[in-house]
Amino acid sequence: MLGWAITFLVIALIAAVLGFGGIAGAASGIAQVLFVVFLVLFVVAMVRRAR
Repeated sequence: MLGWAITFLVIALIAAVLGFGGIAGAASGIAQVLFVVFLVLFVVAMVRRAR
């Protein structure tokens, strides 16, 4: 999941450099959502592992 978030972040950065604002905004939004989901799943996995 973290790999997908980083991929969308790179796509957003490249699109922003090339001037594609709409694509950059959408890709960065997707990257943010995926990163939050990754963090939640990571914390849940750590809590379950600790038990």
